[in-house]
Amino acid sequence: MQQITNNILMIRPANFNYNDQTASNNYYQKRGLSVESANENAQKEFDLLVKKLISNGINVLVFDDDLKHETPSAIFPNNWISFHANGDIAIYPMFAINRRLERREDVFSFVENKGFNIKNVIDYTSAEDENLFLEGTGSMVLDRVNRKVYCSISQRSSEDLLIEFCEDFQYTPVIFNSFQNAEGQRLAIYHTNVMMCVAETFAIVCLESIDEQSQQKNVVNQLTESGKEIIEISEDQLEKFSGNMLQLKDSSGNPILVMSESAHKALNKGQLDKIQKHCKLLSSPIPTIERCEGGSVRCMIAEVFLPISE
Repeated sequence: MQQITNNILMIRPANFNYNDQTASNNYYQKRGLSVESANENAQKEFDLLVKKLISNGINVLVFDDDLKHETPSAIFPNNWISFHANGDIAIYPMFAINRRLERREDVFSFVENKGFNIKNVIDYTSAEDENLFLEGTGSMVLDRVNRKVYCSISQRSSEDLLIEFCEDFQYTPVIFNSFQNAEGQRLAIYHTNVMMCVAETFAIVCLESIDEQSQQKNVVNQLTESGKEIIEISEDQLEKFSGNMLQLKDSSGNPILVMSESAHKALNKGQLDKIQKHCKLLSSPIPTIERCEGGSVRCMIAEVFLPISE
């Protein structure tokens, strides 16, 4: 079992824009650009990131979104699908109604045509009928080697569905609540992958967002027990997406931590030195994507751990 992969799926946006339906509990989203310029800017930011990933030896499967549906958030496929080493894929229930249109079977065939083997589809989407949601590796940060799932419970991350996922995929849940200052209150962070990232030998986590000390201590203990060096970030850094990172590996197997330019710039020298003891860094500017849609580089990547077709 491996924690990181060389193969990733990314969805190139066709009608990227501010999504009103996700903004109700994503406090990072900001209005400001016309639809045309938002989409054009997002495509340029997407293409530059893909170019950098490929030049660093990452195998990027780029699927082009189309204008058939109104899918302003399609650039974030990790919320609706995950690909696993045993050949299973999981399809997830989504909070925003217009995000449910992102789930497309032609994405499955696209991945299979790239040489990967999908053996089984585990579909959790019927939970939407009960207003229960679990938005993939946005809601869940997976420690694949140690079979742990870190999950901050929110409107988009149901504890019941998390337990069901853990039973299906044989993971142990590590459940907690994390918060951010927004609208003059302490409000739930909408996705776990905003406040933490688990890599092979380290974890980046905003512990101060976990208000309950017993929960904070449990997360620390679980990470330490799994042999991870904990690199803490502040809530200010979290708001610049310094928790929304993903470790991948190049074609030679060398690990790379991928993040946005804003996330990179927010880190201090001590934090950067700690990370660079473990792996090299790759960052790219995605200001339009972060501002309009309130997600960053990790959200844009669905890791493909599927077996290669024989």
